[in-house]
Amino acid sequence: MGWFDRWASLPLDFALPRHCAGCGDILERQGFFCASCWQQLDHLPDTGCTLCTTPMDLPGMICAPCLSAPPEHDGVLAAVAYGDVSRDLALRLKYGRKLGLARVMAQLMASRAAAFPEALLVPVPLHRWRLWSRGFNQALVIARAIEAQTGQSVSPDMLRRQKRTAPLGHLTPNARRKEVAGAFALAAGARQQLSGRHVFLVDDVYTTGATTNACARLLKKAGAASVRVLCWSRALRDKS
Repeated sequence: MGWFDRWASLPLDFALPRHCAGCGDILERQGFFCASCWQQLDHLPDTGCTLCTTPMDLPGMICAPCLSAPPEHDGVLAAVAYGDVSRDLALRLKYGRKLGLARVMAQLMASRAAAFPEALLVPVPLHRWRLWSRGFNQALVIARAIEAQTGQSVSPDMLRRQKRTAPLGHLTPNARRKEVAGAFALAAGARQQLSGRHVFLVDDVYTTGATTNACARLLKKAGAASVRVLCWSRALRDKS
């Protein structure tokens, strides 16, 4: 039995008739995706650049961006690459309030999380104004869905975002670092919880890395043994 067949045989809790999480078409078999949407997902390996896990042609190498500016975290474990289907799911969860999609994402992310079964799940926090306007933190919803599947513990308040930040995508790397400087703080008693622990910093999409670097820096200073980013999708650099 192939991987798609094994995935398709997993039980669902969507109301019947079951619909593809990607395109919405009615599914003829159990699963979260139709064959077309499944094939459009670019499933990523958990190996690559030895510092950030960006897929590379040869193992054991360091990518150019990491050579010039090594990340604060210990790798990015993403289920899929950022693309049409993965982007649509993330947007529908975040802005369409389709919270059930968190379970779809968590199902694929859980296999990455299994590498460190004792790791603590720490969601990337939202600023309180954004949390109030949106009503939920998508990273926490995903972390809870992973917890339900793996049994790993979630620490929902380990980090808090104490400063609102502007969108980072259009900024230079140096400007991104300045924008997130001082944006995050640790909860009281964080050192006791983090001492010697492996941590998964959970988010929906990994893009520039500035936010996760700022969070990872704080967590490591508080005693975390390692901090890896666990996310649904990651934006990959154009290789052309």
